[in-house]
Amino acid sequence: MVAGAGGSGRGEDPSADVLGQAAETFALLASPTRLHMVWALAQGESDVSGLAERVSGALPAVSQHLTKLKLAGLVRSRREGRRQVYFVDDPDVVAVVRSMVGGLAERAEQNRAPVRRLRGSGA
Repeated sequence: MVAGAGGSGRGEDPSADVLGQAAETFALLASPTRLHMVWALAQGESDVSGLAERVSGALPAVSQHLTKLKLAGLVRSRREGRRQVYFVDDPDVVAVVRSMVGGLAERAEQNRAPVRRLRGSGA
């Protein structure tokens, strides 16, 4: 979390730079495929082929999404032999994704109703 942002919401407002960075992060996570990928990687690390299978995506598309997520610092990777293994190394990103996606999934399960879409969200 951002220091000085005030956990209770009563502290000073974050700087324009911090808000801009947060908006860019949310914009990256606005893609259902990238959000699914971050959700999956928050559950455990994976190589690109395993991730593509899990999110039902084409290997080249998943690879491009991973590149964007890596450039933004949301995902990291390490080499294991010939494989590149990806993971989420930011506990704040994991917490936000788990809270939002997990909360919506729980409510949908409890209500046994489809998840409500926000009007005008472009989603």
